[in-house]
Amino acid sequence: MASLTEDAIFEAAIQIMISTDRCITVHFAGKDISVRFPTTRKLAEHLQIPHYYMLPCFATMEEKALITRMERVGISTTQKGSRKLIALLAAKYRKDAERILGPTVFSELYQRIM
Repeated sequence: MASLTEDAIFEAAIQIMISTDRCITVHFAGKDISVRFPTTRKLAEHLQIPHYYMLPCFATMEEKALITRMERVGISTTQKGSRKLIALLAAKYRKDAERILGPTVFSELYQRIM
């Protein structure tokens, strides 16, 4: 079983976005940028853990203002969570992110969020 930390969850979310979904959904609202997270079930399956293990971790991440959960809408990063996710994308998955978003869009996104 994978270690269930915030970093492991963010890493798993990125791996799902770039490898499985081949889609990174970014929302812009004024100065705020959010990224759509995979579902908790999809993350649990990817991490090979029971779904109910994810829920307390997501509650903690929400308390730390890294994500926001909206019933029937889904999970998205907050501004703080977006910085964490984009920094990880840039450090470890830049080529994959550029393949999905294009190098110009990824560069602009990185500059705007960081």
